[in-house]
Amino acid sequence: MRVGIMGGTFDPIHLGHLLAAERAREEAGLDEVWFMPAGTPPHKPNAPKANADERLAMVKAAIAGNRRFRAEETEIRRGGTSYTIDTVRELKLRHPDCDFFYIIGADMVQYLPNWMRIDELAALITFIGLARPGYSADTRGLPPAIRASVVSVTMPQVDISSTTIRNMRASGQSIKYLVPDAVLAYIEENRLYES
Repeated sequence: MRVGIMGGTFDPIHLGHLLAAERAREEAGLDEVWFMPAGTPPHKPNAPKANADERLAMVKAAIAGNRRFRAEETEIRRGGTSYTIDTVRELKLRHPDCDFFYIIGADMVQYLPNWMRIDELAALITFIGLARPGYSADTRGLPPAIRASVVSVTMPQVDISSTTIRNMRASGQSIKYLVPDAVLAYIEENRLYES
């Protein structure tokens, strides 16, 4: 089975995440996409505003009804800083029949050489680099071993960010149509991201 891993803080998950996962699934011929909220992401300086269980609940609400999407709790349950190499090794051990593809934004493609144990990781999985507004998924400047493990996927240019959504919510603006209705209901019910 060909499985895409969509990692992120998902603070909150939004329609841009879902669109990116669907484009990657379709263009790369993936059987499923597993959404994996990060425990403590190593490349983000600030802690998520919503706790791990809240972020996981929002992911589950967002993907309910799509049989090709599922929530993966590996990084949240492990705790501590989440390094992709540790996650991929654990997933490959638990699911030896799966070929894993790690879905990242084009902004992260250029940052790959800085990832923990990237040479080992590049030998284990394929990266799917998604076109994002203002970023190129150009791999020409990457070391050959990393470049060989990246495929590019185009997607519609949707400029939605979790940071913008949190800021809008804190200032009392509507976030309807930026997040799935079930996620909006969860945010409102739990009073997340209010000022």
